Amino acid sequence: MASADQTILVTGGAGFIGTHTVIQLLNEGFNVSIIDNLDNSVEEAIDRVRSLVGPDLSNKLQFHLGDLRKKEDLEKLFTLTRFDAVIHFAGLKAVGESVANPRRYFDNNLVGTINLYEVMAKYGCKKMVFSSSATVYGQPEKIPCVEDFNLVAMNPYGRTKLFLEEIARDIQKAEPDWRIILLRYFNPVGAHESGKLGEDPKGIPNNLMPYIQQVAVGRLPELNVYGHDYPTKDGSAIRDYIHVMDLADGHIAALKKLFTTDNIGCAAYNLGTGRGTSVLEMVAAFEKASGKKIPVKLCPQRPGDATAVYASTEKAEKELGWKAKYGIEEMCRDQWNWASNNPWGYQGKP
Repeated sequence: MASADQTILVTGGAGFIGTHTVIQLLNEGFNVSIIDNLDNSVEEAIDRVRSLVGPDLSNKLQFHLGDLRKKEDLEKLFTLTRFDAVIHFAGLKAVGESVANPRRYFDNNLVGTINLYEVMAKYGCKKMVFSSSATVYGQPEKIPCVEDFNLVAMNPYGRTKLFLEEIARDIQKAEPDWRIILLRYFNPVGAHESGKLGEDPKGIPNNLMPYIQQVAVGRLPELNVYGHDYPTKDGSAIRDYIHVMDLADGHIAALKKLFTTDNIGCAAYNLGTGRGTSVLEMVAAFEKASGKKIPVKLCPQRPGDATAVYASTEKAEKELGWKAKYGIEEMCRDQWNWASNNPWGYQGKP
């Protein structure tokens, strides 16, 4: 259990994984401050977190509109509050957009994070849980992906995650009092069981599940499946999908590890289920959960997409005491519950 006086700064806390993690942090007794520029999220999501946890826990949550690229926004925050640790979600995450506009990704993901380190160091807060990604494994030579594999990124988004991992390792090596955990997410899906929180990307979704969901509720006509000639059992690519609530609990486990382990250094952990599911299997599971037919358009492979990627989860199980609980049935059930209750996301119909 958290001590009542521990305060966590959550960057990007209004986003998909951020909101679900904030709920779990509050339920665990932490004080939480969110900083978010609402670039790909909305304040309504935070209002819903408040209503889900109730007034008592809601009092332990503060929201600040701010941008990590503006150091003064961070300075203001750190002068107001003493933080015990930071969970750093804030960043852009669309592979295709990063290829078309790499400078935007370097500015957001790299500059924002470097500023965050500077201000954390200045105010003596040297514990961080960082959102990394399975993209740092590139096209892995073998699977499952183990944390000590050689890292290689295949697009600018993936490179920002890889660069930021390297920066974390360098900072921790130079200043050993830092404790940093890098969490390599596989493919987060699903939603809070209440149906009140979920993924609500602005524009055309880049990830499979929000895309399927928008087809199911009639916002998009069909699902584009990229690649139907991979060397897999049904020709579609294989990924490791993980329920967002399992992912949120992984952050709690990482945070507790930071508070209890002196010599953690800078450590990386996979957060996945350890099982691969093909895109077409996921579509079938969603059809079953929703009772909707999802029309599929088979498209050519996208450059830079790997055939099959899934996690080895042994290290997180052993060292964090964390293991994913939910399978794809629950992921699809909760995703559909969110989608059917919020067909247009947080905003209501445009």
